[in-house]
Amino acid sequence: MASAFAHGIAAATMGSVFKTKRLPPRFWVLGIICSILPDADVLTFAFGVSYGDVWGHRGFSHSLVFALLLALLVTFSYFKDAAPLSGAWFRLVSYFALCTASHGLLDGMTNGGLGIAFFAPFDNTRYFLPWQPIQVSPIGIAAFFSSWGAQVLLSEMIWVAAPCLLLLAVLVGIKHARHQILVSGEE
Repeated sequence: MASAFAHGIAAATMGSVFKTKRLPPRFWVLGIICSILPDADVLTFAFGVSYGDVWGHRGFSHSLVFALLLALLVTFSYFKDAAPLSGAWFRLVSYFALCTASHGLLDGMTNGGLGIAFFAPFDNTRYFLPWQPIQVSPIGIAAFFSSWGAQVLLSEMIWVAAPCLLLLAVLVGIKHARHQILVSGEE
């Protein structure tokens, strides 16, 4: 799995892409939670669920169906002012679904584990993406504070944080260019 840091960075970056106006703090917090929540499936180990089961790690909670269900739940629970099926409602559902789905996407780019059950519960086949540059993160906080954890953070800085910062720089550049065009058109 990628670490919670990488998942949070991806969600915050996507929020910047979706942002059309000033959004409440809950938008950002919930996006980050959606991007990290799929890893709560590690708790199933304590109940005897094996890694490869549909309810195991990287199973249903990493699927596209789970991403959509969580996005609907978050939007209905925390954005009651967005009329169902309105443009704002679809943007919120899309954002939270993408944040959640990005978890599986990033995990699918790691070099370890059993792969991701993107299509669970319909198909529990585990997949990796063809390109796996991200160092897989250890499960558990204690193991994260080791040389392995340092390798994970370096890998995520290169393959997640740097591209996200580049995307944000491009977005700022586009916004600045649009502003300059509007200002020069008013003269």
